[in-house]
Amino acid sequence: MKLQRVGSGPVLTPRAEVAWEKNAVLNTAAIEVNGVTHLFYRAVAHNPGDPNRSVIGHAWSEDGIHFDRAAEPVLWSATCPEDAQGVEDPRITLLDGLYYLTYTAYDGSRTLSSLAVSTDLVHWERRGTLLPFEPFGSNKNSALFPEKIGGRYCLLHRPMGGATGTYEPNQVYGCYSDDVKTFDSHRVLLPARRGQIDWEYTKNGIGGSPHRVDEGWLLVYHAVDAKMVYRLGLALLDADDPFRILKQTDEPILQPEVGWEIEGDVNNVVFTCGSILRGTELSVYYGGADTVIGLARGDVSEFLRG
Repeated sequence: MKLQRVGSGPVLTPRAEVAWEKNAVLNTAAIEVNGVTHLFYRAVAHNPGDPNRSVIGHAWSEDGIHFDRAAEPVLWSATCPEDAQGVEDPRITLLDGLYYLTYTAYDGSRTLSSLAVSTDLVHWERRGTLLPFEPFGSNKNSALFPEKIGGRYCLLHRPMGGATGTYEPNQVYGCYSDDVKTFDSHRVLLPARRGQIDWEYTKNGIGGSPHRVDEGWLLVYHAVDAKMVYRLGLALLDADDPFRILKQTDEPILQPEVGWEIEGDVNNVVFTCGSILRGTELSVYYGGADTVIGLARGDVSEFLRG
């Protein structure tokens, strides 16, 4: 299965006249509500003495391609020590009537998985960090499943090392919680297939929140090869035990091929934090070279049932 790009260029580019997103837009959460596609995207400004400052903006569209944007971010950086340098890479989940926006808080050195919640996609309440630095080290790529599993919340995350714990970094972990405050039962859910699949050599991480399908849980993920090229793949997880991988794509469903995916703030990157599934059509919103946002679509029926 391969995704096909929609249109001849990105669907969202930086607004040079907007100070907080003048240099890059990338890595967006995506959700469809009442026929409207909402993106919560990372926006970057590079300023003298203050490079790579990230905030989270909001865009919406009735056709999923042409977007309006909010004048101000929904989440600013530098509101607490943990996000002194940025709030990055949001992922969104609707669960029991509440929107959970997981994101990476960056203090200039460490990254921590953090959470904000909303009932209307406009007003957001920060809930702080989800997982402590010890024992996981820096952490990224967090998202909740959109349903409880076995009566408990299930969170995906990716430890990155740097702490005293023994968690092997740079692959996808899962864990459980009764209250989205404390989490337990951490273990590898989607290992990076190092030595088996060349494009998964360095690390992997989730896309957005998994999609519930008849066959289980459909998860879009990214993986990085030895040359630091980012590509996307698919995994199908068991409905009742998401730690059980039913199948994965051995070939990427999307890889950097066009100019705005190959050259930018970070070269050779396609990176997603969110997708929308309508029937068997998967629409993936992704950052191209950490600078713009593209859209690619594909039918997942063959992957799910083949």
